[in-house]
Amino acid sequence: MDVVMGLLAAVLWGGTDFLVGVNARAVGIRRAVFFGQVLGLLLMGVIVSISANQLEKVLVAPASALLIGGVAALCTVLGALSLSKAFANGKTAVVAPLVTSYGIFTTLLAWLGGDELSPWQIVGLLTCFFGVLLASGSDSKADERGYSRSRLPVVFALLAAVLYGVSFWLQGKYALPSLGPVNMLALGYAVGVLFLMPEAIRLIRGWSAISPRTCATLCGASLFNLGGFSAFSWGALNGSISIVTVISTLSGGIAAILGFFFYRERLSCFQVVGVSLVLAGAVLLHLFG
Repeated sequence: MDVVMGLLAAVLWGGTDFLVGVNARAVGIRRAVFFGQVLGLLLMGVIVSISANQLEKVLVAPASALLIGGVAALCTVLGALSLSKAFANGKTAVVAPLVTSYGIFTTLLAWLGGDELSPWQIVGLLTCFFGVLLASGSDSKADERGYSRSRLPVVFALLAAVLYGVSFWLQGKYALPSLGPVNMLALGYAVGVLFLMPEAIRLIRGWSAISPRTCATLCGASLFNLGGFSAFSWGALNGSISIVTVISTLSGGIAAILGFFFYRERLSCFQVVGVSLVLAGAVLLHLFG
């Protein structure tokens, strides 16, 4: 069960990453992220409201957990904006695997907090680091889609990884023990909606110009993300969380494959090696974290 759910989470999250770039280019970065936050909040709000157990957790949770959870949620929203920026201007095959390096920053924060690193974790950190250096190298020429050889997409991808890493560390250490994953996810969407509320008017005004296909990809990105989270949670509850976590990191590879087939994205040999090292390092960090 854990293997199947891990693969399902990887496929759904890989599809989410691919659609993030599609949506950012179609309606703009902030509006695409805002739409996803609104739809996610509506769905999670229904789940929380009909579950007395989830509501009870929120009511008895200490204020510090809610506050730190809010800070973690803000980091997640900023990470989503950075990620959308990276996908909108860079190659999916490079950006998606780079974001999986968030485990570097979560591991480093845990180490600074007093945790000891195993030799395999150190190997994972170094593998990710060298992989990032190789993957961030630019091609010798522009590809068919006219991507700029600027390293800005790589910068935004790594910024998203930093923000996600900080967010996951804060959640795991301070918020999740009190709130639980469902309430934390709902809180994350609520903070995202409030933070991006100015986009609501722009989205409503420009809604008539959004094609049915774009509307479908906007909804698909949100539903895929929630589906990936559900598959991950189900696999973790009914199997080995380490196996589910490691397999789910293949989402970066899934997104890279989608980018190749749909956009014919080409990578240099160094970038292929770099992307492979980042994924391998992420697997080590999650497996021995």
